[in-house]
This record gives sequence, structure tokens and C-alpha cells, in this order.
Amino acid sequence: MDRADVIKKIKMEKLVAVVRAESKEQGLDIADAVTKGGIKLIEVTMTVPGALDIIRELSEKYKDTDVVIGAGTVLDSQTARMVILAGGEFVVSPMLSEETIRLCNRYKIAVIPGIMTVKEAVEALELGADILKIFPGNAYSSSIISAFTGPLPQASFMPTGGVDTDNVCEWLKAGAVAVGTGSSLTRGAKNGDYKLVEDKAREFVREVNK
Repeated sequence: MDRADVIKKIKMEKLVAVVRAESKEQGLDIADAVTKGGIKLIEVTMTVPGALDIIRELSEKYKDTDVVIGAGTVLDSQTARMVILAGGEFVVSPMLSEETIRLCNRYKIAVIPGIMTVKEAVEALELGADILKIFPGNAYSSSIISAFTGPLPQASFMPTGGVDTDNVCEWLKAGAVAVGTGSSLTRGAKNGDYKLVEDKAREFVREVNK
């Protein structure tokens, strides 16, 4: 899937599952559960042991499907390049890294840097970022979207952090093009309850479809 199609997919699905895990096996199981629950966008964080192997395996597994695999917590351009070589189709960072954005632009990979201020948002747009990640989302209320889009109506924002089924619609109605959700979605994995993860994914999808 090319860069434009990935961005279109994110805006259409509006829901990115952020996978954090204590092991490669747990990461793969979480990804399997959320995809069974109907979420099509999987962000494997680089804090997971064996994250690149997970991305490589998932990219191969879902190669001919509508599931898109990317990476999160990408802190530098070197890591972004490894993600791309492993098959990742989008790169998400918790902060604004000029080198990371430039590298993703070079290889035509969708990139979503983290921002907290209008100044950072403008810098990210000037560098060619596709979507801007408001992080941590739970440091704000959904009204931050209108605060950003007031001076920057051309920007697309995706809050991550603190997004749950009881507020996801609020974020989307406020103008977010998508949301990222992690701990609230995957909480069941801590006890090996992947059916709970799958059910939570379905609940998220139902709320987003409203």
C-alpha cells in the first residue's frame, strides 16, 4: 500500500491499535486479537521486545489483506529505516523529529509525529508530516482539537493516550481524523485474556462507527 493509501486508510478507519507488550509472543497475540475484533491498523511500539520481528511477521501475515502494520515510539531516523525494511507501512513518533520525518518522506512512508504545541504542529506540517499525533492526549480535553484547527484548519490530528470507548466519539466529533488507543484496548492481555482484547476491539469499532 502506498503512502497516500495508508493515510486514506487511517482517516477512513479512524482507529489505530497501539500494541505494547512484555514479549514478542504477547505482542503477536495482541495483534491477532485486535484484528479479530475488527481493527485494521496496528501500531507495534518499538518498546516491545522483538518489535521488528513482530512487524516483519505481521506484515507478511497480512500482506494480501486490508490490515496495515506500522510502528510506534519511533525516536529517530535509524529506527524508522529499520521499521521500513521490516515491512512497516507507517511510522509514529511520540515527539517531533525532523530527521525521522525527512527519512519517511524520502521513502514515501506515512509519518505521524507527536506534537503538543501550535509551533510544533506548524514545524511538522512544514516538514511534510501527514497526520499530527496529539500526545499525550490525556493531558488535554477534546477541545484541544478546535484550538489547533482554529489557526491550522489544513492540519489532521490524531490524539493518542487516554482514549477509551467512553470518549472516542467525543474526540472524533471534535475533529480528530483518527485516534490511537493502547492500554484501555489491550488491558486483558496482562492476564492472558485475549478474548477480552478482541471484545474490547469490537466495542471500539462499534463506537467509532457511530
